[in-house]
Amino acid sequence: MTKNRASVLILHNVPRPAAPGAAFAESDAGVLDQVRAVEAALARLKIPSRVAGVANLADVPAVLSAASENVVFNLVEGFHSRPSDSNYVPALAAAYGKAATGNDSPALALSLNKWHAKCVLLAHDVPCPPGVIVPVGSPVPRAALPPGPYIVKPLLADASEGIDAYSVVRSRGKALSAAVARVHHEFAHEALVETLVGHREINVSVLQQRSELLVLPLAEIDFCAFGDDRPRIVGYSAKWLPDTFEYQNTPRVIPAPLSAAVAARVTRCALAAWRALGCRDYARVDMRLDDKGRPFVLEVNTNPDITPDAGFAAALEAARISYDSFVKTLVDNALSRLPSALRRSKKRSATPSAFVIRRAKDSDRAAVHAFIAATGFFRPDEVDIAMEVFDDAVAQGPVGDYQSYTLEMSGKPVGWVCFGLTACTVGTYDIYWIAVDPAVQAKGLGSALISQAETLIADAGGRIAVIETSGRAAYLPTQLFYLKNNYIEASRLKDFYAPGDDKITYTKNLAPSL
Repeated sequence: MTKNRASVLILHNVPRPAAPGAAFAESDAGVLDQVRAVEAALARLKIPSRVAGVANLADVPAVLSAASENVVFNLVEGFHSRPSDSNYVPALAAAYGKAATGNDSPALALSLNKWHAKCVLLAHDVPCPPGVIVPVGSPVPRAALPPGPYIVKPLLADASEGIDAYSVVRSRGKALSAAVARVHHEFAHEALVETLVGHREINVSVLQQRSELLVLPLAEIDFCAFGDDRPRIVGYSAKWLPDTFEYQNTPRVIPAPLSAAVAARVTRCALAAWRALGCRDYARVDMRLDDKGRPFVLEVNTNPDITPDAGFAAALEAARISYDSFVKTLVDNALSRLPSALRRSKKRSATPSAFVIRRAKDSDRAAVHAFIAATGFFRPDEVDIAMEVFDDAVAQGPVGDYQSYTLEMSGKPVGWVCFGLTACTVGTYDIYWIAVDPAVQAKGLGSALISQAETLIADAGGRIAVIETSGRAAYLPTQLFYLKNNYIEASRLKDFYAPGDDKITYTKNLAPSL
């Protein structure tokens, strides 16, 4: 395979098995329509491709490590157990030397959380409807509420899941509290309460063609068949349930009947939103217009639905861009990112040959302390705990509870790993600490340290290696490091370290035959 020739792995999430009355089964199964459309387009383009489905994030490293394709056409929309884990797919693809189509991991993660996205958009002077979030179990903060009417949405859902006529409330009171409680009950996460702006909804599809951004013809949802008793919104029924009034009476009008001034304002707003969230390849920006024709961004849909009858494809058709041309654009964009990704991958895999991993000794202490602090991941109290563990391990030696090893290059300690048998278990070991000097990171030294620890654990009769880390966004490189080294996420304790800072537990079976 040459660097400038694409071979495509179409990667998608596996929908849940169909069950009578299952919530949101239609949007869940819709990914397969996208898979079929992309596969057919690649066949017409004579670009080699194959399809692989993944049920959870733990499946992804094995699929990528065995894949010979250099481009991953990313159609992973969410996983059943943890929908947000799908955000990691582009970063994992890059870690395995492949380029993913569509938006990267930070943009996907940011856009999924409607509140985080709103905060970033507002910080970049992109107008958004005012709103508040209501945590599960908390009452509606009436003093902080913006003016009504209101629309109540699940904070972390997409595809209009959880949005219907009952989501719109005219004023504060029992109806608003009931709408919030329904989101808490059905989704088990925060509810977003926003002012419902105006009566006109605009969709703006944006396509990146190499370095150029193309705003496709603007679309408006036609609500003219809606009476005063129906809120003019695009809820779940309008998107996914063909037999409903909402689905049959919300046609798109392309191009949208807007004045030149309003269309220009909408276009500028969409591009500002794209740049604020760091989008790439393709996205759809959904807006509402107030009575003065001013746009307010509802959300930025990164990697929106690209089935041939969805809104993005309709905008492509209006722009006289064929579906095949669109698919080729995404593959070409990914391919253009591949050379630099490969160089970075090559650099990471070029593990220096002149290093040794040996049992830690007291003279390593100052260097280990310095590079642990220099990583920037640990608070001062955490660094102190690490050094207490280091001291105990050195003092107790091979018979101690902690086994401590240093990686040395050119006579200088630049890496450290510490592990030990988990109390009250048979063959379960905790890897307590692993750190590499930032000056020599991205050279495979962390993988060398963790491999050494696993070998020593297995030699001692260990069955399972366990690692714990923070779920904060700053720890994304650490989380991906463990996934790349074939650890799987076994559990997550919400808000364990601090509000918004989960504890993630990763495990690896070191005795697969048992």
